[in-house]
Amino acid sequence: MPQQVVLVRHGETEWSRALKHTGRTDVSLTDEGEQQARRVGEALRGREFVLVLASPLSRASETARLAGFEPELRDELMEWDYGDYEGRLTTEIREEVPGWTIWTHPAPNGETVEEVGRRVDRVLEEVRFVEGDVLIFAHGHVLRVLAVRWLGLAPSEGRLFALDAGTLSAAGYEREQSVIRTWNLKP
Repeated sequence: MPQQVVLVRHGETEWSRALKHTGRTDVSLTDEGEQQARRVGEALRGREFVLVLASPLSRASETARLAGFEPELRDELMEWDYGDYEGRLTTEIREEVPGWTIWTHPAPNGETVEEVGRRVDRVLEEVRFVEGDVLIFAHGHVLRVLAVRWLGLAPSEGRLFALDAGTLSAAGYEREQSVIRTWNLKP
């Protein structure tokens, strides 16, 4: 059976519910976010993973623990550094920069989409050499970039993959071709 890489976006936080850009601020899970994490654990019960990774930010690592896993932490899986746009809404930013998206415009004092792509490429280099399934707990934008890099696409193509809090996705193979097996499933 070919390798699968299961991707879990952390459970809901106050900021994700409010649609605030939540990069490096360590925001806790809401009660609903904790319930989402437990549902992820139920959905994954009985699956074996040879490697479990998570962002060190508590919303991702706590989602992993509530789901029943003890992850290895990787800084490369931290969410996009939004710089000056941290904690702000897209609508607020667009009042200053019409048409702004994180995918097409820079975040002053933050990361570029290419820098995020290089971070997730380092994770994928590790993951592709693992014999067996891998489980990753991380954040919305960084997982979107990871998915498109798995497919060999430019990091900015992550704009095409919406990803909700507390969801499961899976990357894998069809024969030797890297594919997305499932995306944005609510357990």
